[in-house]
Amino acid sequence: MRSLIEFLFPSTCLLCGAPGEAGRDLCAGCALDLPYNLSACARCGRPFLIALPDGAICGDCERRPPPFAVCSTAFRYEGAVPFLITGAKFRGRLNAARLLGQCLAEHARDSVDDWPETLVPVPLHPHRQRVRGYNQALEIARVVGRELALTVEPRLVVRTLATSPQTGLTARARRRNIRGAFKATADLSGRHLAIVDDVMTTGGTVSELSQVLLDAGAARVDVWAVARTL
Repeated sequence: MRSLIEFLFPSTCLLCGAPGEAGRDLCAGCALDLPYNLSACARCGRPFLIALPDGAICGDCERRPPPFAVCSTAFRYEGAVPFLITGAKFRGRLNAARLLGQCLAEHARDSVDDWPETLVPVPLHPHRQRVRGYNQALEIARVVGRELALTVEPRLVVRTLATSPQTGLTARARRRNIRGAFKATADLSGRHLAIVDDVMTTGGTVSELSQVLLDAGAARVDVWAVARTL
């Protein structure tokens, strides 16, 4: 079926228009140019400015460990990545969301040893989702789940507060803005979950969401994000 679909609707690179490869809307040349997050904090995924050994922890995580166990990110938020994420997030380009999900799944397959049992996309407030028409984190998570045979459960947690956009806020303001925004809807006792998001900036949103999941009984919460800012 996939080969028939590929024949009828051949993949095309979203960055340069060349034929895509391996069923992705990305050509080999543009794939090589993507900013892979190869040297990063083992806890929060923040890119290091210099190459450090695997397992190195950044100073912020040493001083104030986040509630999630580990953050795994495929890319640094630079180069062509903001174009793809912005298209998926604000411009209705679900083909970009599909590509980002495929890239995140490939990263997890190659780099993550301890997979979760379930993926939990960062929820949007119902009003914002109605306006946007979709939740890009859910669209990305669905692709990852399909590629890796993991369940996706978007209803384990809901967003109860219509918070202001996080863009432009300081780290402290982001934490304050998102506080109390999420509510778990089930008993999560003993479960290993991974939050899925498009881009992680200060970590305020995923930290708040992680704490809510842990308070609901989750044994471990990881973060899988497509990209991480410096």
